[in-house]
Amino acid sequence: MPEGDAIFRAARTLHRALAGSRVTRFESVFPALTRVDQDRPLADRTVESVASRGKHLLMTFSGDLILRTHMRMHGSWHIYRPGERWQRPARDMRILVATGDFVAVAFNVPIAEFLTAREMSRQLQALGPDLLADGFDSADVRQRMRTRPDEAIADVLLNQRIVAGIGNVFKSEILFIAGVDPFRTVARLSEEELARIIDTARTALRANVLTRSQTLSPALGRRTTRSLNPREPLWVYGRGGKPCLKCGAPISAKKTGLDARLTYWCPRCQKSG
Repeated sequence: MPEGDAIFRAARTLHRALAGSRVTRFESVFPALTRVDQDRPLADRTVESVASRGKHLLMTFSGDLILRTHMRMHGSWHIYRPGERWQRPARDMRILVATGDFVAVAFNVPIAEFLTAREMSRQLQALGPDLLADGFDSADVRQRMRTRPDEAIADVLLNQRIVAGIGNVFKSEILFIAGVDPFRTVARLSEEELARIIDTARTALRANVLTRSQTLSPALGRRTTRSLNPREPLWVYGRGGKPCLKCGAPISAKKTGLDARLTYWCPRCQKSG
């Protein structure tokens, strides 16, 4: 599932390609979007901006119209030049927004809707602070976490109403870097530990939205270890049974929650406390 860093990068790429340009063509397989386009045509509107909010991608058009998409497990946005061959089959296309210079295509996106700015504000007001936002408020997140005292910190990090942008990969990586057992409840965590988890989360996500020139690194893809070794991009996620990169102990893995998502951790480095 795309996490906050991936949505941020997608929004940044789309913004650079589309912002300020006039829409020449719009298509969608979603009847609700098509009806809006028929009543309030997208053609000749200007793409004002493309931004992310947690795991939501927001494409704003002139005339108070915003396209909200959520990728879920398999959705993605691609950018092409007019006439360029798509990397995915046409049957996977869900939304197409074309300008004179680029064609933006959403593949396998399951959730999409048009909203006004007022509707958007109401739609997203329940979201927690976005880890990648400039005005991120760590104290607010700590307060929100404290409202879930009996829940495991791993589950709390996935709650988008607490903090927006963390998915299953970063959940395990953040808690490893912070040295916190994923199954400790919030009530058993000190203020210092909660602050460390939140700071680690923000640092990890921000590091993964830097451009190659900013990192001065040739490495591509999500990384949390800061190692240039292509075989060691992550500390624990997906490494069940393999030796911990820090202490050598076998990495543990366990399915938890209603969605039976895998959590990875090192029992030696992340003591239960």
